[in-house]
Amino acid sequence: MAEKLTKRQQELLDFLKYSQNKNGLMPSTREIQAHFGFASQTAAMSHLRALEKKGVIVRLAGKARAVVFPADLEREEVMDIPVYGSIAAGMAEVVDEEKVGCVSIDIASLGIPRNARTFGLQVRGESMIDAHICDGDTVIMEFREPRHLDIVAALIDDETTLKRFIMEKGRPYLRAENENFPDLIPARELVVQGVMVGLLRTGRM
Repeated sequence: MAEKLTKRQQELLDFLKYSQNKNGLMPSTREIQAHFGFASQTAAMSHLRALEKKGVIVRLAGKARAVVFPADLEREEVMDIPVYGSIAAGMAEVVDEEKVGCVSIDIASLGIPRNARTFGLQVRGESMIDAHICDGDTVIMEFREPRHLDIVAALIDDETTLKRFIMEKGRPYLRAENENFPDLIPARELVVQGVMVGLLRTGRM
């Protein structure tokens, strides 16, 4: 039986589970620090080590997703997902649709069904930094219908961008997660090409 958790350890474990379910990935130590108001990322790491010692999480070295739950290791299923060039996280522009390679991800830990139609895009720009999506990240997208507040790759008036999908009074538009970028309201059309289901940020813990 796992050792009993302290109140703060239970709060951290709950936050890890919430972040994984909501965002499809574990929070970084910087995000943990900000959420709990820790003095440093070292404090966040200390709490993670305490959870690991009690057997409720496993920390994986050399992976973009550095924390998993023990049950996830038992059902880990790695799949290669094609990466189709880059996408602007800035003002909308024409997307590079050429396949540039593949990324290997554990689809079980991200909650992606085996039969899901997924693809990756490399992020360029900083319009989504308040959603913790940075220049150089790779976003994992799924072909499916968007819901209000989903982060999407969308074709807006013949140009493609990564933004948050907003449905207001029956009319869709795109919102940046950076106050320096304006909302994008379609003059003619808005077609969602994929919904974000995961994020790869190698080496940024």
